[in-house]
Amino acid sequence: MTDRDTLAMVIGAGPAGLMAAEELARAGHRVVIAEAKPTAARKFLMAGKSGLNLTRDEDPAAFLAAYRGERIAGIVSEFGPAEVMAFARGLGVELFTGSTGRVFPVGMKASPMLRAWLRRLAELGVELRTSWRWIGYSGESLVFETPNGRSEGRPDVTVLALGGASWPRLGSNAAWVPWLRAKGVEITPFQPANMGFRMSWSSHMAEHFGAPVKGAALLTPEAASRGEFVISGSGIEGGGVYAIAADVRDGSPLTLDLAPDLRVDEIARRLSRTSPRDSLGNRLRKALRLDAAKVALLNELGRPLPTDSLALARRLKALSVPHGGPRPLAEAISSAGGITAAAVTEDLELTALPGTFVAGEMLDWEAPTGGYLLTGCLATGRHAGRAAARRLG
Repeated sequence: MTDRDTLAMVIGAGPAGLMAAEELARAGHRVVIAEAKPTAARKFLMAGKSGLNLTRDEDPAAFLAAYRGERIAGIVSEFGPAEVMAFARGLGVELFTGSTGRVFPVGMKASPMLRAWLRRLAELGVELRTSWRWIGYSGESLVFETPNGRSEGRPDVTVLALGGASWPRLGSNAAWVPWLRAKGVEITPFQPANMGFRMSWSSHMAEHFGAPVKGAALLTPEAASRGEFVISGSGIEGGGVYAIAADVRDGSPLTLDLAPDLRVDEIARRLSRTSPRDSLGNRLRKALRLDAAKVALLNELGRPLPTDSLALARRLKALSVPHGGPRPLAEAISSAGGITAAAVTEDLELTALPGTFVAGEMLDWEAPTGGYLLTGCLATGRHAGRAAARRLG
């Protein structure tokens, strides 16, 4: 990459990198995107396979409260749900909002949006170089492995949007950490985020593996989640777990409420009206409409079960969940940790490497799934891209 007319280099063609490239191009600068994989935005496409959750249409204060990390809420407040929806519609993507406020493309998939976005970037003059893998520095120059061999160059500004450390097979492998540390960039070690938790199930739970648990509540001292989760062979996972995963990972105790819409006294009253000749499972089904998965969880986590209706009601409302810790980072949907707030300016420019900006999951912030992650990546990409354009002036 000896072409010195390359003023702006974006490394990483995920949502954060593409957004940064668009901002630079709209400011009139020549932009090259270097992407290690043969195609762009692989994690974005994978996330969209089950329905692309772009953002969440909810009260701004509640939306921003979902984020952890210095500065991230301020950056997202400048490019939040309304702006993300407008951006998608500008690409010709029709949207709808689900009952929980989650916003999806009408077609549910990520690929039509990505194709439209790449087409628009090409029209703005952005060049996408695929199979260009950044492998570190040679002095002050960026070094790449490319289909045509080794390439080096020193663009006037660089935006790094290389992702965190989750789903490494899709490109986010944190290989960049030692290269930036060697340049004096402070980086917090990565941890899994939006992940499941290990459980040592008894053999009786095997028939419920894969079963969804609906209408329950997962509780920590800091938060409550009413989202659906799944019993798996390795533990518990799914959106309901991810919503409180950060608290649990960081040491908060986890409890399960199998009947969150009923008070203890009402549960006890209903149980007391059932026949003592019925099995416990039948009593729970008749009195509370608990399905087989919930009854199994009660038996697994609550034994020895009390016979008194009031004591049993209290057990149903507060089952301790003795998990074995989070699932591995490579399995997590996203990661916590990364480049610290102290290592960047308000413009997301590395203080140790002037002219180099960072965006997306490289930065030390986290948020639950449900539209928050993608909005955060888009917002930080926009922020870094605009700042890089201002530096070029």
